[in-house]
Amino acid sequence: MKEKCTKYESLFIFRSNEELEKHINECEECAKEDLKMKKISALISEVRGHYINKRRNFAKLKAACIIFVFLFCGAAFGVISMNTDVSDTIKYGTTLSAEDLGFPVDSYGLIMVE
Repeated sequence: MKEKCTKYESLFIFRSNEELEKHINECEECAKEDLKMKKISALISEVRGHYINKRRNFAKLKAACIIFVFLFCGAAFGVISMNTDVSDTIKYGTTLSAEDLGFPVDSYGLIMVE
Protein backbone atom coordinates (compact mmCIF):
# COMPACT_ATOMS: atom_id res chain seq x y z
CA MET A 1 0.00 0.00 0.00
CA LYS A 2 1.35 3.38 -1.03
CA GLU A 3 1.68 6.04 1.69
CA LYS A 4 -0.18 9.33 1.19
CA CYS A 5 1.97 12.37 0.32
CA THR A 6 1.84 15.16 2.91
CA LYS A 7 4.31 17.60 1.37
CA TYR A 8 1.83 19.94 -0.34
CA GLU A 9 1.13 22.14 2.67
CA SER A 10 4.77 22.56 3.66
CA LEU A 11 5.82 23.27 0.06
CA PHE A 12 2.95 25.74 -0.38
CA ILE A 13 3.86 27.67 2.77
CA PHE A 14 7.63 27.47 3.05
CA ARG A 15 9.05 26.88 -0.45
CA SER A 16 9.10 28.83 -3.71
CA ASN A 17 6.50 28.47 -6.44
CA GLU A 18 8.99 26.71 -8.71
CA GLU A 19 9.60 23.95 -6.17
CA LEU A 20 5.87 23.56 -5.60
CA GLU A 21 5.13 23.32 -9.34
CA LYS A 22 7.91 20.76 -9.78
CA HIS A 23 6.48 18.60 -6.99
CA ILE A 24 2.91 18.95 -8.34
CA ASN A 25 4.08 17.68 -11.73
CA GLU A 26 5.62 14.62 -10.05
CA CYS A 27 3.01 13.81 -7.39
CA GLU A 28 -0.58 12.93 -8.32
CA GLU A 29 -2.02 13.46 -4.82
CA CYS A 30 -0.52 16.92 -4.52
CA ALA A 31 -1.87 17.77 -7.98
CA LYS A 32 -5.38 16.88 -6.75
CA GLU A 33 -4.83 19.00 -3.64
CA ASP A 34 -3.64 21.91 -5.79
CA LEU A 35 -6.73 21.60 -7.99
CA LYS A 36 -8.96 21.77 -4.88
CA MET A 37 -7.08 24.86 -3.65
CA LYS A 38 -7.50 26.58 -7.03
CA LYS A 39 -11.27 25.89 -6.99
CA ILE A 40 -11.55 27.32 -3.47
CA SER A 41 -9.53 30.36 -4.53
CA ALA A 42 -11.87 30.92 -7.47
CA LEU A 43 -14.91 30.76 -5.15
CA ILE A 44 -13.35 33.25 -2.76
CA SER A 45 -12.53 35.59 -5.64
CA GLU A 46 -16.13 35.39 -6.84
CA VAL A 47 -17.59 36.31 -3.44
CA ARG A 48 -14.97 38.95 -2.62
CA GLY A 49 -16.75 41.78 -4.46
CA HIS A 50 -20.00 41.22 -2.60
CA TYR A 51 -18.23 41.14 0.76
CA ILE A 52 -16.27 44.34 0.08
CA ASN A 53 -19.42 46.18 -1.04
CA LYS A 54 -21.18 45.07 2.14
CA ARG A 55 -18.31 46.43 4.26
CA ARG A 56 -18.31 49.73 2.33
CA ASN A 57 -22.04 50.14 2.92
CA PHE A 58 -21.54 49.51 6.63
CA ALA A 59 -18.73 52.08 6.73
CA LYS A 60 -20.98 54.65 5.02
CA LEU A 61 -23.76 53.96 7.50
CA LYS A 62 -21.37 54.35 10.41
CA ALA A 63 -20.07 57.68 9.06
CA ALA A 64 -23.64 58.94 8.57
CA CYS A 65 -24.51 58.05 12.17
CA ILE A 66 -21.46 59.88 13.51
CA ILE A 67 -22.26 62.98 11.46
CA PHE A 68 -25.87 62.89 12.70
CA VAL A 69 -24.73 62.71 16.34
CA PHE A 70 -22.33 65.64 15.88
CA LEU A 71 -25.02 67.76 14.22
CA PHE A 72 -27.61 66.87 16.86
CA CYS A 73 -25.25 67.63 19.75
CA GLY A 74 -24.12 70.87 18.12
CA ALA A 75 -27.70 71.99 17.63
CA ALA A 76 -28.66 71.07 21.20
CA PHE A 77 -25.70 72.92 22.69
CA GLY A 78 -26.40 75.88 20.41
CA VAL A 79 -29.99 76.10 21.60
CA ILE A 80 -28.93 75.86 25.25
CA SER A 81 -26.28 78.56 24.90
CA MET A 82 -28.54 80.93 22.91
CA ASN A 83 -31.59 80.51 25.16
CA THR A 84 -30.83 82.71 28.21
CA ASP A 85 -33.61 81.18 30.36
CA VAL A 86 -32.03 77.73 30.15
CA SER A 87 -28.42 78.89 30.32
CA ASP A 88 -29.06 81.08 33.41
CA THR A 89 -30.83 78.27 35.25
CA ILE A 90 -28.41 75.46 34.45
CA LYS A 91 -24.75 76.33 34.93
CA TYR A 92 -21.77 74.17 35.66
CA GLY A 93 -21.15 73.85 39.41
CA THR A 94 -24.52 75.16 40.57
CA THR A 95 -27.20 73.03 42.10
CA LEU A 96 -30.88 73.78 42.16
CA SER A 97 -32.39 74.04 45.61
CA ALA A 98 -35.96 73.38 46.65
CA GLU A 99 -36.63 77.14 46.66
CA ASP A 100 -35.36 77.41 43.06
CA LEU A 101 -37.79 74.68 42.07
CA GLY A 102 -40.71 76.62 43.60
CA PHE A 103 -41.37 74.60 46.74
CA PRO A 104 -42.26 76.42 49.99
CA VAL A 105 -39.23 76.30 52.30
CA ASP A 106 -38.57 77.28 55.89
CA SER A 107 -35.66 79.39 57.23
CA TYR A 108 -33.29 76.36 57.04
CA GLY A 109 -34.00 75.71 53.35
CA LEU A 110 -35.98 72.54 54.01
CA ILE A 111 -39.30 71.92 52.28
CA MET A 112 -42.12 73.16 54.50
CA VAL A 113 -44.83 70.60 55.25
CA GLU A 114 -48.19 71.81 56.56
